[in-house]
Amino acid sequence: PPSALPCPIPSPIPPHPLPSLPTLSASSLLLPPPGRLLLPAVPGPGTALCLCPSGRRSGPGLRAGRREMFSKLSALLQQAVDTEEEPIPLLQSFISHWKGITNYYIVTTDDTLPVKQTDIPWRLRQMLDILVYEEKQLERGETGPCMEYLLQHKILETLCTLAKAGYPPGMKQQVLILITKLLGQIQQPLLPHINVHRPVQKLIRLCGEDLGSKTEKEEVQFLTTVCAKLSQDPYLINFFIEKKDSADYRRLSSCPSEKNRVQRDQAFGTESPRSSWSQGSQLDPSPTPCASSTRLNPEGEGGQRDRTLLSALLTLTASEKPQFALKACEGLLLLARLPEEVAARYMVESTAVCRTLSDRLSDLCKLIPDSIDPGQVELLGRVNWRSHCAASRVEDADSFPGKGAAMSFFSWLDYCDQLVKEAHEVTAAAVAQEIRRRFFVKVLEPRLLQVSEARILSSTELLMGVVTHVTSPCLLDELVLFLLGEEREGEVPGQPACHPLRYQLIDRCNHLSDEISMATLRFFEQLLQKPQEHIIYNLVLRNLRGRCYIGNSTGQEDRAAENEHLDETDELEEDPFFTDIYTGSRFPASDWLVPPVATQEATKADGKPEVNRIVNSFLCLVPDAVKTSDLVAGCGYDTYLVDAHRMFQGCCVNAREWKWPLVPKHLESCEPGGIFYEGDFLKVLFDRMAQILQQVTCKQKGPIKSGIVDHCCFTIAIG
Repeated sequence: PPSALPCPIPSPIPPHPLPSLPTLSASSLLLPPPGRLLLPAVPGPGTALCLCPSGRRSGPGLRAGRREMFSKLSALLQQAVDTEEEPIPLLQSFISHWKGITNYYIVTTDDTLPVKQTDIPWRLRQMLDILVYEEKQLERGETGPCMEYLLQHKILETLCTLAKAGYPPGMKQQVLILITKLLGQIQQPLLPHINVHRPVQKLIRLCGEDLGSKTEKEEVQFLTTVCAKLSQDPYLINFFIEKKDSADYRRLSSCPSEKNRVQRDQAFGTESPRSSWSQGSQLDPSPTPCASSTRLNPEGEGGQRDRTLLSALLTLTASEKPQFALKACEGLLLLARLPEEVAARYMVESTAVCRTLSDRLSDLCKLIPDSIDPGQVELLGRVNWRSHCAASRVEDADSFPGKGAAMSFFSWLDYCDQLVKEAHEVTAAAVAQEIRRRFFVKVLEPRLLQVSEARILSSTELLMGVVTHVTSPCLLDELVLFLLGEEREGEVPGQPACHPLRYQLIDRCNHLSDEISMATLRFFEQLLQKPQEHIIYNLVLRNLRGRCYIGNSTGQEDRAAENEHLDETDELEEDPFFTDIYTGSRFPASDWLVPPVATQEATKADGKPEVNRIVNSFLCLVPDAVKTSDLVAGCGYDTYLVDAHRMFQGCCVNAREWKWPLVPKHLESCEPGGIFYEGDFLKVLFDRMAQILQQVTCKQKGPIKSGIVDHCCFTIAIG
């Protein structure tokens, strides 16, 4: 035989050329027994096999057999390369996958086999991919044959029925995933189709049944996707409103909104209840006057509550997994923001949203122990509901007892405040009123009226945290009415308190316990900085409105009082003990005992006293031991004046929206001979200032003096 046997290469070259076959030498061949295959001695990659039925080594015959074998092999390879499989149409493939799912239920008899061990999840993914690919190939607004087949044959409704039956086990999870991705990835609006929103409603009823279920993640994703679609097209919410009674629904949609009522009242020159605090007690607790006649039945047949989109979200907001609770809260916010008034009234009157939000706030507040450290509660600051839900709920080892309960309470309060701030006006008013009735009055007020000093401190710090977290106008209005009442007439000394809680809080500003007094003063400081007109008017301005604080004295009386004042100062100058006691002080006697003549003339010219000299005169009467400025270098009374000025400027900015008169009331229109009473709040502050000289031995003398000056400067500047 020749030294080498070349392997023929077929003439037609395929698109993907095969690697060239190496030559095979005769010396590398072994002679096996007859009838066996001839293999190379050292086989390697790409080595050609030589088949010889006879064990004889024949030259031309062997070459011919090899050529014939490789020719057939090349023909087969070429045929495989040249043959292109015809593409199957998308509709045919879509129908094939759907029939594969339905055939499973016909053929399979094992109802315990989990769905993940079948081909159903794979077929559902293929169907979704086909629908998404088909939409990308079409122009915007067109519906492809696969989508038409899905809608006409009610495939989603069939899948929801299988999910409800739970056959095979885990089918509910797969259907939730499919419909969530279908609504999220398909660009054309699907919810308006009856064969889409009807199965979506059926699937919503399967959500929120049990907390901690295996499908909780898929349920939250599905519900938030539906809420996102409703926020994009708010009119779609009408498909998810359970219309128990068509006549009631028509009356519900025909009720005038709060905004229309206000415009109507303004047109007729009447005052809306929202702008008149004196009529606050006459407000209907229901959000609208037509609520009693159009209240829908929130309970289903047989007394069972309907599982709606809102109820499912409310259930999942209490999930033990923070990330799921956060998603459910965001979905509820999306629904509350919808501008549709019919949806807002349905949310208020036909669901348990208002009651659930307020009751959960009450339950979380009850979990806070009375023995919680007030100082630690103050250090918590403002708790953001998103950050709290995203973080772990496990308390740190060094955290104080009750921290988790306090954090959860303030987090939920912050969420309720944001919902009221962003919700429709009907929803916002109803939620705020429900929180006042079910939380402020029933839970918070009994804690504030306790007599134990430890519980008074903890409840006061809790109340200050509530004031800090409340920023929405509607909820702030309800909180102010709860704390201060609705009275706007001037106070009368000795008259029984019309609002016991207000009287109790003001009285604690001058409590026997300095710690309680300071905590209450800090609370009022926080309250006075809120942009709410009724706070300042109820505490201060309603007693100054009549201007009875201006005395109607004659000029002779003024001169007699001035001469008496000069006589007193002369006596003080002659007293060596009185002048020597302040020798070396920062305020020498020559600076404060008798003002220079030039200063007196300047004061009389512009009609304004010199504030600095008056404050210096007062501070000279205060022992150095109770002055905070003695402990901190470079800090004098001007620090308090700067803080008071800053707060006063902020109050002026807020007062621009309250439409107060720019010109004071004329003295001629004031009641002659009226008795001036500054009110309970200013009186307790002035009484507290009068006791400064008796607080030398107080352990907390610095902060007490600081807080009193802060509050007095602020309130006096406002007056």
